[in-house]
Amino acid sequence: MRIAYLTGEYPRATDTFIQREVAALRLQGAEIHTFSVRPTGEEHMVGEEQKQERNQTFYILPPKPVKLARSHFNLFIGSPKRYFQALKLAWSTRIHGLRGNLYQLFYFLEAGILAQEIKQRKIPHLHNHFGDSSCSVAMLAAELGGFSYSFTLHGPYIFFQPYHWRLDEKINRALFISCISNYCRSQGMIFSSIEKWNKMHIVHCGIDPALFKLVSHQGQGKRLIYIARLTVVKGLPILLESLVSLKQHHPDVILTVIGDGSDRTYLEQMTADLGLSDNVKFVGYKSQAEVRKYFEEADVFVSSSFAEGVPVVLMEAMAAGVPVVAPQIAGISELVEDGVSGYIVPPGDTVSLTQSIEKLLNDAELRTKFGTAGRNKVEKEFNINLEAEKLYQVMSKAINNEQLSVNNEQLAINDEQLITDN
Repeated sequence: MRIAYLTGEYPRATDTFIQREVAALRLQGAEIHTFSVRPTGEEHMVGEEQKQERNQTFYILPPKPVKLARSHFNLFIGSPKRYFQALKLAWSTRIHGLRGNLYQLFYFLEAGILAQEIKQRKIPHLHNHFGDSSCSVAMLAAELGGFSYSFTLHGPYIFFQPYHWRLDEKINRALFISCISNYCRSQGMIFSSIEKWNKMHIVHCGIDPALFKLVSHQGQGKRLIYIARLTVVKGLPILLESLVSLKQHHPDVILTVIGDGSDRTYLEQMTADLGLSDNVKFVGYKSQAEVRKYFEEADVFVSSSFAEGVPVVLMEAMAAGVPVVAPQIAGISELVEDGVSGYIVPPGDTVSLTQSIEKLLNDAELRTKFGTAGRNKVEKEFNINLEAEKLYQVMSKAINNEQLSVNNEQLAINDEQLITDN
């Protein structure tokens, strides 16, 4: 099975779950060719895994004018009808207005480069992660190149502007859709007709639990860990406010913040303004191996985000036996069982967040109990090896059925031509 894998920017330090999925599918026997719309910045090259993937990924941007012109010329000469159908699709799914038209033109031009490259490599299917701009490129490329496409639906951002990104049309045209949670699938069902629901499959993002050592919890806890992009939508200000309260009874509490982003300077200043400079350590992006080391030193993992799908970092914490405190949003409750493997708290509620963290810091036995339950949950339901096998089967069945349908259609055309000739 030969598959093209596309995302907007690959490989990013924040999207290690895609890298793990690609690696696991290769172990299943799939031949995966990775494509990315944009090159990845050096700040994301935090480990050998990223560097290796970058070296074998095809980047659409920045486009070479000659390659851009040749790609579209070859696609047009190869099938003018298909080319104009793709142009019509691009026009019908554009966002109205000058800006929308301009961006759609960019997506169409990018799609031509991608489609020609995939055709040259004789790859029959394209799979895309995320439903926004890269999926627009994937949908147009599939129309231009005459191959099938599918995508993984994550959320939550795509659900904020579903009509802007024409999620309805993307679901309608996709060979199948991989949904990372039941919540995610239900949102996709809102924007699709009932006859399309059966091609939306639950395939979790996952991790390899075997890579994580179980933490041994003893005595009073004081080490918190937080991992996310450093943007305010990830809710770090809520956790910092909670830390001010926690510090009253836990003056030596330490929060390690792993990640980087556009709001880092603001968040570091906020930390200083709240008098937390001695309690909070901003350490930037870290490799997967380094993150696992940080988990080995952690007592509690905390997420205070306002917008998530099913965070992979929660899976990683649970695999390491670290109890978690997370917000009650999107598909998080499908991973974290409240009072079993962690605490689910109302998003934005600093009081509930503080109380839940404090319960865990004060009780090593409870941390061990939650940590063990979390590890078991991840091993059974969010294991990348099991989920990749599931995705492989979904892909294989869908692609084989599509090929069978194409062959039957071709046979019907041949029979019709034979009757006409006779």
